[in-house]
Amino acid sequence: MSSVLTLPSTFSRLNLVPKSLITIPLAFKPLNLLKSHKQQQARSLNSPRLSSLNSFTTHFSTSRSSVSPKPFHDDLVVLGIETSCDDTAAAIVRGNGEILSQVVSSQADLLARYGGVAPKMAEEAHSQVIDQVVQEALDKSGLTGRDLSAVAVTIGPGLSLCLRVGVQKARRVAGSFNLPIISVHHMEAHALVARLIEKELQFPFMALLISGGHNLLVLAHDLGQYTQLGTTIDDAIGEAFDKTAKWLGLDMRKSGGPAVEQIAQEGDAESVRFSIPMKQHKDCNFSFAGLKTQVRLAIASKNIEAKVPISCASSQDRSSRADIAASFQRVAVLHLEERCERAIEWALKIEPSIKHLVVSGGVASNQYVRARLDRVVKKYSLQLVCPPPKLCTDNGVMIAWTGIENFRVGRYDPPPPANDPEDFMYDLRPRWPLGEEYAEGRSEARSLRRARVHPSLTSLVQASLQQQ
Repeated sequence: MSSVLTLPSTFSRLNLVPKSLITIPLAFKPLNLLKSHKQQQARSLNSPRLSSLNSFTTHFSTSRSSVSPKPFHDDLVVLGIETSCDDTAAAIVRGNGEILSQVVSSQADLLARYGGVAPKMAEEAHSQVIDQVVQEALDKSGLTGRDLSAVAVTIGPGLSLCLRVGVQKARRVAGSFNLPIISVHHMEAHALVARLIEKELQFPFMALLISGGHNLLVLAHDLGQYTQLGTTIDDAIGEAFDKTAKWLGLDMRKSGGPAVEQIAQEGDAESVRFSIPMKQHKDCNFSFAGLKTQVRLAIASKNIEAKVPISCASSQDRSSRADIAASFQRVAVLHLEERCERAIEWALKIEPSIKHLVVSGGVASNQYVRARLDRVVKKYSLQLVCPPPKLCTDNGVMIAWTGIENFRVGRYDPPPPANDPEDFMYDLRPRWPLGEEYAEGRSEARSLRRARVHPSLTSLVQASLQQQ
């Protein structure tokens, strides 16, 4: 606990309970929202939005039932802002799950130019379009800032330069309209957006979160409480797809994953004998660095020139590229399958009542991945839940919806000032674990890479609950 109690006061968002109920240290001082709103005269306390806030502060509960939708929250309207990597996204979602608008500005041209994400270029691209993206989300919803109940924004994990753009915009909007602000964990948002789509999805459930920067197997016990069953010890699967696409000279404008999936349909998946990573390790962790090396060697052996785009390749050259893409995809997904099977067995020991495996993140848009994992879950009588592709890649809907889920249990900050001082230190968490590691899944390699890592979301929530 001592390490948690020294955290900045920004972590107080996890402790929104009536002051009369508990006595806790200054670092975990609850936010007195009612007093905060009285001090700010921008709106009448009788407005529907503030009545909802005051009512919720009074009814704060930590029971599992508190995360189920309640009728008096259906009138919530939350703006979600996402800028953690290479897409600038905003969306507006109602408390009942209705998506009022969704806007995404892609950096596909930058991806194609640099063969991946260039943080400084990505930051500049976010800065150029963030105002337009948020305004378009408002316009498409038919609402204004005065109609919003709160603003949710990704604060991590992700690229610091990119996260800052979204957080600054969220604070400007929240400050201008006297709105509470909700800090969102990017990976939790990927997992929870499935609850927006699948109304029967209740805690506990399993989630496989796969994207360009993340590879994560978690058991979701409750909102904000996760056990990490496995993660990557080096590269994520999306990174492997991107590099393979780049080395094969594929069209990167839609990112590497879709490019590899498309050309793989023309290839023979058994033609190149790649080794499945980490066969000797009986855990749920992932590794794709070695597979990337195998792909690069296979490409070199076929004398494939990445500088020659596939659109200009000869028939034989195109066939070779397709074979490598198909073989890579098959082995990469076999690695996912093996890890998921073991993780399901572990999860069923911990939470025998789980019924669903959520697969989300950009790579979850891959239809081959979905089909193979569906076969895995059926062996254990589970149901596979995959959000539609537009909600698998980074988007504002998942941020808004996670904001709604957190708002319902009182995890939000009061309105920020209309203008932050120039030296204001923004709460950004580029390396922010979602859950606590499962003992059997702990990786020695990962344990050595803990520099500048924030305490996990789960540890913060649990510390908060223990204070009550």
